[in-house]
Amino acid sequence: MGQRMLEHMTLHPEFVVDTIWDPDISACQAAQKLVPNSVTASSPEDAMRNADVVYLACPPVSRKAYALAAAEQGQAVFLEKPLGINVSESRELVKRLTAAGVPTAVNFTQATGHALTDVSLAVKGGELGDLIGVDIIVTYSQWPRRWQQAANWLRFSDEGGMTREVISHFIFLSERILGPLKLVWAFTDYPAEGNLCETQVAARLVNEVGLPVTIMGSVGGAQPERQEVTIKGSKISRRISEFVIDTVSSGGPFVPADSSPEDTRAIGLKAQLDDLTLLMAGQPNRLATIDEALRVQILIEGILASPGNN
Repeated sequence: MGQRMLEHMTLHPEFVVDTIWDPDISACQAAQKLVPNSVTASSPEDAMRNADVVYLACPPVSRKAYALAAAEQGQAVFLEKPLGINVSESRELVKRLTAAGVPTAVNFTQATGHALTDVSLAVKGGELGDLIGVDIIVTYSQWPRRWQQAANWLRFSDEGGMTREVISHFIFLSERILGPLKLVWAFTDYPAEGNLCETQVAARLVNEVGLPVTIMGSVGGAQPERQEVTIKGSKISRRISEFVIDTVSSGGPFVPADSSPEDTRAIGLKAQLDDLTLLMAGQPNRLATIDEALRVQILIEGILASPGNN
């Protein structure tokens, strides 16, 4: 993900990638090819020293220390999600970042996306009728996905897994539409061997008036990736697939709500960076706040720690 962000930062008129760092020299070399004019620092402290904004795409456990180091120097902080894996540690992180008063945000990519913006407006305008709830479905033939294989930590239950990496995005989206959620029940299944991450997950969340969010995720089998969230209304339902593909149904098959761009990831990352410039300028923006990210983390870790885990 760090490499993807680097690519799009180099294309954005408001960003220049000055310095990069990773404990893995091969990761630094790969990043250097994307931003040949940048400098590979000798330490994370050197990498952050003169930055206006520090972007962190490291595994969750190490993220707190780097974020606080940047904040202590008065730098803006843009973190990948999840915010963390230990809820008490993340509560402290949010408290200290808030006290530091630096611009902060978390990279939930749908926050600035056209699909979420349009669906939110449709909900507020009553186009969907009465809200019925949200369904979240993700399925994969393998985990980590092929493009994630270099990030070996994603395969282990300590920090990785599809629930933290993908389902968290859709819980964030659900809270933007339904408001704060609470966990009612969950079941998460793990492989018998080792400390590998979950292969099956099911959960039910509700908002303050009882509207449900139903979650189903699975790994295994010959199948294409499936990543979708359906916002169900009494008149119309909207389904966002692959993070950005917006479709609509009034009872029949889902059909495109608008024309989708060919490179949806590029559009989404540019929108995030557009709003990051607003955040750094102290202007209103749509990026996920650290408080929103903490709420999502609490729900995610509750699901993963649910009774019935193998």
